[in-house]
Amino acid sequence: MASTPEWTSLPTALFDGLLPKLAMVLELTQKAEGTATPVAKQALLHATNDFKHALTQAKDYASTLAGGDLLVEEQDSVVAMLEMLKQHKQQQLIQFALEVGSLSTIAISNASSKMEIDSTASTPFASGGQS
Repeated sequence: MASTPEWTSLPTALFDGLLPKLAMVLELTQKAEGTATPVAKQALLHATNDFKHALTQAKDYASTLAGGDLLVEEQDSVVAMLEMLKQHKQQQLIQFALEVGSLSTIAISNASSKMEIDSTASTPFASGGQS
């Protein structure tokens, strides 16, 4: 059973170091002496092992990252479901806005009718006998 590494942030140096290590392996294989001498063989072996070790570490880290465990088809299905949910929520918001708009129209018309009644009731009756 593989243990989960306790990295708190992405080890960018690990991934950044892969390309130079691979380049070193390729450079050693392309040299004119190739693997003809024991020193060249040893250098190539060391560079290859260094690259393999770094690559193994990077793979281990990448395989323990959270997420990424869905197939592309499954991801597409989740995205489609989320888009449908978004459309449904938008429809609910539109309906809610329409209901709130109609309630405020009713409330405004009720308030204005009450104001008319109140203003009529509180207006003093004018008497004809002013002095």
